[in-house]
Amino acid sequence: MMQEHKNKMNWPWWPLFPLYPYGTKKTINKELVPNVIWSFEQLQGLYYVAVPIRMTVLKVDDGLMLINPIPPTEEVINEIKKLTAIHGQVKTIVLPTSSGLEHKIGLPALARYFEDAEIWLSPGQWSFPINLPLSFIGIPKRRTRILFEDGLPFEALCDWSSLGPIDLGLGRFQEVSCFHKPTGSLIVTDSIIGIDENPPDIFDHDPTPLLFHSRDRGDEQLIDTNKSRKKGWARLVLFSIFLKPNKLKIPSISEIYRFSFYKGLRNIKSHFGIYPFLWQEDWEKSAQKIIGKTSSPIIQIAPVLQKLILPRSVDILKKWLELIKDFDGLQLLISAHYSAPIKFTRTECEKLIAEIDSGEWDMSKEDSEFLSILYKRLFDLGIIPKENKY
Repeated sequence: MMQEHKNKMNWPWWPLFPLYPYGTKKTINKELVPNVIWSFEQLQGLYYVAVPIRMTVLKVDDGLMLINPIPPTEEVINEIKKLTAIHGQVKTIVLPTSSGLEHKIGLPALARYFEDAEIWLSPGQWSFPINLPLSFIGIPKRRTRILFEDGLPFEALCDWSSLGPIDLGLGRFQEVSCFHKPTGSLIVTDSIIGIDENPPDIFDHDPTPLLFHSRDRGDEQLIDTNKSRKKGWARLVLFSIFLKPNKLKIPSISEIYRFSFYKGLRNIKSHFGIYPFLWQEDWEKSAQKIIGKTSSPIIQIAPVLQKLILPRSVDILKKWLELIKDFDGLQLLISAHYSAPIKFTRTECEKLIAEIDSGEWDMSKEDSEFLSILYKRLFDLGIIPKENKY
């Protein structure tokens, strides 16, 4: 019975983009707005640095619209079929980002499952290292449309707006948001996020990433408590937000192996006790700047976007925020990562704009130093162009 359940989580295409948990992906389905909006969440990451990735499902005219595709395991398809039995068939699948590979990887398989659904893509799709035609990567040309260029899906229900395009050199960054007018919900991909202190429910299936990173040395056992889960979650957020937070140091190889291969840790799950991280004692102060309480997640522009994509394009970001703050009835934010749904009204949007104007949106200058250095390096090498050609 256990093996049968595991088979339903199987994702055979994981080698194309080898992110944890690789070929076995648990999915949880949540109803975010009763009978109208649902969330399908999986985990993705590297070296147990795992965070949720979310596909949003909207009820539309006589059917459903899927936004931000995820790998369609049998479990995902079965849960969608439960919704289609009540609300009608999948009419539309939307990939609203031009650059987010983690959001693209599940689209070809999802499109094959729902062969009558229209496919809508953000303009400027590209692939690396070879920029292949869409049909070469499994996206059906016959029923594929480009947002804005070929119109927009369900305009009576949704307002669509674009952040970008912004020239990245290798391709473009562009993210198209969907404002669902009946519920006042703004659906985004990576641009705006809200983070709270509680580990997402998806970790209940397997809390190993939380427990692994809650330790301070490799010889510590993985012990499951609420305290260790919260501690591990805070560290995972710092990893995923800043890549290399300031409070994190990499110990020497001799120090790493000194605490490895202890009894009870000689297994793949605990990486044989190999733990190449050393957190400074006051690391919690960094987490408190970006992680809110359960009832009030901290809403922010993702630091990776701040430091790697938006340094020369803040005016583009502000123009987009000015547009969405005027959406009539704006109430909720549903992003593809972290907390959702969270309260997001004109007031919260205006606060974001004010933080950008004052410079306060860069809440953790020390922790984002690695991202700033990386940006300068890419700029100096000419990988990031000097001017935005769009």
